[in-house]
Amino acid sequence: MTALESVAADARYAAEEKRFSVCTLVTDWDQYRTMLEAFHARGFVAPDTEFLHLDNSRGNRFEGFGGVNLFLGTARGRYIILCHQDVRLVDDGIDALEARIKEIEYLDPYWAVLGNAGGSAPGRLFIRISDPHDGDTSRGPFPARVSGLDENFLVVRRAANLAVSYDIAGFHLYATDLCLVADVLGWSSYVIDFHLQHLSPGKADASFKLMRTKLVAKWRRALRARWAVSPSASLYVAACGLATRLMNSGLGRKLARLRD
Repeated sequence: MTALESVAADARYAAEEKRFSVCTLVTDWDQYRTMLEAFHARGFVAPDTEFLHLDNSRGNRFEGFGGVNLFLGTARGRYIILCHQDVRLVDDGIDALEARIKEIEYLDPYWAVLGNAGGSAPGRLFIRISDPHDGDTSRGPFPARVSGLDENFLVVRRAANLAVSYDIAGFHLYATDLCLVADVLGWSSYVIDFHLQHLSPGKADASFKLMRTKLVAKWRRALRARWAVSPSASLYVAACGLATRLMNSGLGRKLARLRD
């Protein structure tokens, strides 16, 4: 390809763009069709919205983490909605979501993930949903910056270029993993006032507990203290400020060379 034949990456990115991509892992086609009808009735229609699915109706061909990465890598929407097949838009629709996004963009230009249930600290939860647990729940104030979100409904900013971890798999806690990835990259996550109904209460079964253990172990590895070495610099990174200052000093670099 010559220089005259090249295509500007930003132009191609914009030309392929939709407003929304609605992405769902499907195990029950009746549930999914009812979900589609609810989205259509609330303004999510072509050509501004595309609907993507992965078929798990005959077995789990796609697990949650891998499915999310496939959606995030192929969706063309400026905003990528990752949702369960059993969510129903009952009050709010596309206009309300656009308004919430506009509000967040004014408050925090570095937002990357939005949801309807999450927390900022143990016991500090923010929820806007109707579900079998508590009926119509509004626990604000909104928007609320959080460190983790529930998987039933997520809005991901495509420009953030996020992915979830590739070294773990399963159907639980991928939204929390996504929020952690966003935070490491300098983005933020929020619970917003966008009301929908989730038909399932969820379940903290043995697979959930196992995934929790795996996720903690993964992030312990990811955030471990280490040397990052390039031809131009040797950097020691660690959560402990004292250790970081010591190892980035001349003495620390000398000790590291002696160890090797």
